[in-house]
Amino acid sequence: MPAQELIGMSLAELAEAYASRELSPVEVTNLIITHAEAVNGAINALFSFRPEQAIASARQSEARWKAKAALGPLDGVPMTVKDSVAMVGWPYLHGIGANRSLPPSTYDSPPAIALREAGAVIFAKTTMPDCGLMASGISSLHGITRNPWGLAWNTGGSSAGAGASVAAGAGFVSVGTDIAGSVRLPASHCGLASLKPTHGRVPHLPSDTMRMAGPMGRSVDDIARLLTVLTRQDERDTWSLPADGVRYHKKLSRDVRGLKIGILTDMGFGAKPEPVVRNAVEAAGQLLAGAGAIVTPFISPLDDDAIAPIDLFLQVRGYLEYSALPAHSDGAGDINPYVREWCLGGARHSGADLYRALGQIGKMKAKLLAAFEGWDYVVAPTLPVVNFPAEEPGVSRERPLEHTLFTAMFNQTCQPASTVCMAFDNRHLPIGVQVIGHRFDDLGVLQVTKALEDLRPVTMDWPFQPRA
Repeated sequence: MPAQELIGMSLAELAEAYASRELSPVEVTNLIITHAEAVNGAINALFSFRPEQAIASARQSEARWKAKAALGPLDGVPMTVKDSVAMVGWPYLHGIGANRSLPPSTYDSPPAIALREAGAVIFAKTTMPDCGLMASGISSLHGITRNPWGLAWNTGGSSAGAGASVAAGAGFVSVGTDIAGSVRLPASHCGLASLKPTHGRVPHLPSDTMRMAGPMGRSVDDIARLLTVLTRQDERDTWSLPADGVRYHKKLSRDVRGLKIGILTDMGFGAKPEPVVRNAVEAAGQLLAGAGAIVTPFISPLDDDAIAPIDLFLQVRGYLEYSALPAHSDGAGDINPYVREWCLGGARHSGADLYRALGQIGKMKAKLLAAFEGWDYVVAPTLPVVNFPAEEPGVSRERPLEHTLFTAMFNQTCQPASTVCMAFDNRHLPIGVQVIGHRFDDLGVLQVTKALEDLRPVTMDWPFQPRA
């Protein structure tokens, strides 16, 4: 089988090839690692390559497939996880240069345990910006991660390396984490499908009120297979939900006729979507309407800057992480200057400021959740812009998360939200559209996202060789 064809396979096709003995996990892992090493020089998305460890895992998987005892939909799948997902013996550096000498992790976050038990073959970790507090691909530790659709353009963040590597075929899927859009934003920039699950659906550590782990891949079916494996209960994460036992990839087919779907193109504050982004969202609505859904405008209930209190909270959080870094020099590439400047602002806020911000976030959540009553799903932009230069920390240098307004709100409401590529601009850069559902309806969100993926008019000519 030609390498390009193998790299472009879906997880379903890969599992069928393993089961029929047409392909083996060992040969697939060898090819994926070779390809990843070849493209990583251009995109700078991966670090801590572990080829020998991966091949050993692939051999164990091969034996299971031969014995017809595969562990599930990810057995033998070469993949990656984000820097911020702790795995015993692997680096856990959070994208920060000052952390480069830290010892390997001594514990596994729940996604790492789930992947190991499922027989996944992890061959590298993916890059991220400092502290995970930029929706961009620049890092004091890793350097600039570049978008394979166009190397001059940003990957988004903070799951920057996951977005770039999967789009370039350096691994079939990846696990990212999302605090203000960090799974959906790079997926949108890089043309992927992704899901920020209902808070607690995928346990993660450290336990957090905003951040959760989520799947990233080149298709909805692929991320559904990954979600099937990641969903479990883990009491170490106090937000963890009971395991639902749903095999998401087996239940993606759904008739959307009669579903009440809102189209959101204005959050009521902040940046308005670029015309090409708005057009992509409205076109997605038209496709769903053509399939029988009841599609009407969704009017945001927000009328003030709802990003401001989230920004304050994350600024304080960033200041605490910055203050706890190992001894370092701020001017020697040990911390990104944009992140440092932003984090230092956290020192100016009092406990009362923080508590007031949390109250404002609570009021925003109540408004947004109330507005969702009567709707089954809402379709919205993932980002208000298509992209921005690879060297930039965001659309704004002063508030690096300002352009996350369409994603960050749903981290607060804990609703499941996906993204899928629905269009390209005139530079052939991907444009993602977001599907948001009610809490606990992760399956429904994936089903509507799958419907959009099936209806979309674009062909995904994946940049397995990164493009200038």
